Parts: sequence; structure tokens; C-alpha cells
Amino acid sequence: MKSRFWIALGCAVLFGAPAKAWNNFGHMEAAALAWNQLTPAAKQEATRLLKLNPQYDGWIQGVPANQRDQVAFVKAATWPDQIKSLSDYHNDGDRNGDVAPQTPEASQNIGYADHFRHKYWHFIDEPFSTDGTTLQQPQSPNAQTQVAVFKKTLADKTASDDVRSYDLSWLLHLISDLHQPLHATSRFTHAEQDGDAGGNDVKISCTKCGSARELHAFWDGLLGPTSAPPQDAIDAAADLRTVDAGSTDENDWIQESFQIAKTSVYAPPIRGGDGPYKLTKAYQSRAHRIANQRIALAGARIAAILNDAFK
Repeated sequence: MKSRFWIALGCAVLFGAPAKAWNNFGHMEAAALAWNQLTPAAKQEATRLLKLNPQYDGWIQGVPANQRDQVAFVKAATWPDQIKSLSDYHNDGDRNGDVAPQTPEASQNIGYADHFRHKYWHFIDEPFSTDGTTLQQPQSPNAQTQVAVFKKTLADKTASDDVRSYDLSWLLHLISDLHQPLHATSRFTHAEQDGDAGGNDVKISCTKCGSARELHAFWDGLLGPTSAPPQDAIDAAADLRTVDAGSTDENDWIQESFQIAKTSVYAPPIRGGDGPYKLTKAYQSRAHRIANQRIALAGARIAAILNDAFK
């Protein structure tokens, strides 16, 4: 496990625009953990629905028949990030799509006919300040509002399969998003009066950070390289201990991530400005432990929700 940590740090990815997700490895690992905890009925229904995803054939290309269901499930967790680079999907909203437009389409749930990227669905910026700077409340819709919608729709047998398939792909992704502490907060300071975009504006450096130069990018890459194949994430999931799901209320997950961000993410050597800060080995080790704990919970909670919805 220790060697995997240093590999993950060495391959951390720096995104040109604000990153609002674990990288592909983290999402696949959470989904792999969930797959191992699904009931046979839930696996069957999830597989049936995911075959409707427009990327399904690509997910299973070259995969042995007896592994296709698991691999498709794991790859589906990356789909909401995949569409950010597909030419037939489009940004909506300001700041390259990170700010939700105030239109009905921002919260629509119409299935695969929707070709907006909805980047603002990936996070909720719960605000805090260490120096009394005025706070700005989270925009809506956001990760919390959409998880609530998708959970309800997946359990609704009268909803169309197209919409339920779309919602399943998004839910696999967003549940793990909300377990990355920097998906649930934005810090407001005199130096960052509009917030720090979930740590994207905080510059960092460290000897094992690879290309990551921002706090958010560092946390996104903790679990493994984004370019790794699904089997690597499946193998990594097998190394993690299964945990009890606990709460399946997305508001509780947000508060967990928010508190972790305040106490552990924005902890020394991170201070009140935008850096750059040199991350210590102790900080990196603590971050790795937290990332593994959060992804284990994400996997357990995905499974609990799907087992209930697909029973």
C-alpha cells in the first residue's frame, strides 16, 4: 500500500481548468468497491441500465466476457468527466461551465438527450473563513441537489430506463465526488474574497507531487494515476478493507467532507493565503490515509443506495 501512495503522488494530474472530481482512478476505485458489495439483483439491474449509455461499447471493448459487467460499472463512474472532452457535449454557465446558469435546463433530468456537461453538478462549495471574510453561499443546482434527484429517480420504477441509466452514471460519480473534502468547501480569506474554488487557487509544491501544483489537484491524484486501466483500480479496491456505509444521506457526507477540509486539508503547512506551500511528508501521509478512508465510505454508500433502489 505504501508504494502505491508514492506512485499515485507521482502521477497526480494538474487540470487546466478548476478540477472538481477525484481523477479517473479514484472514481473507478469507489465503483469497484461498490460492485463487490452489490446484491446479485442490483448487479443485474445496474448492468442492464448501463448498456444504454452511449459509451458502453467502448467500455467493454477487448474485455473478456466474464469481466464486462464489472468493468462497465467501473468505467461508468468516470462518464460525467468523459463528457467534458466529447465534442457533442457543451458547457453551460459561466467560468467555463463551473457556474450554474439560472435556467430550468441547469437542473433538468431528461436522460441522454441532455448534452450539457453540467460541470457545476460535481461539487458544492460550503463556505468558511479563517479571518472573518464575508462568505458566499453555495450555488444551486449542485452535487447535493443532484444526488438527491438521482437517488429518487433510480428507485422509481415508473421512470424511463433512459433517464435511470443516465442518473446511474451520474450517481456513481457524484457520490464519490462528495467524499473528496475539497468538493464540499471553498475557503474565503482576505486574499481570496470570492473563495479559493475548492483549493484550486492554493498553490503547493512537494517532491512527490508530480505535476500537481494546486491543492485540489494534489488531493484529486492521491489514489492513483488517472490514466490507469480499470483493472488497476479493481485491484486497488481489493486491498482496502470494507467499511460500514453508515449514513446514506448526502447532507451528512457533505458535512463530513467539510469538517475534514477545515481540520485536515487546510492544515499546516497550508496557511491563510494562496501559497505556494511546500507539503511535508506528514501532510502527504495524512492525506493518503484520509483519501483511502473516504473512498472506502463512498464505495460502501454507492452499494447501499443501489441495493435499496434495485431490490
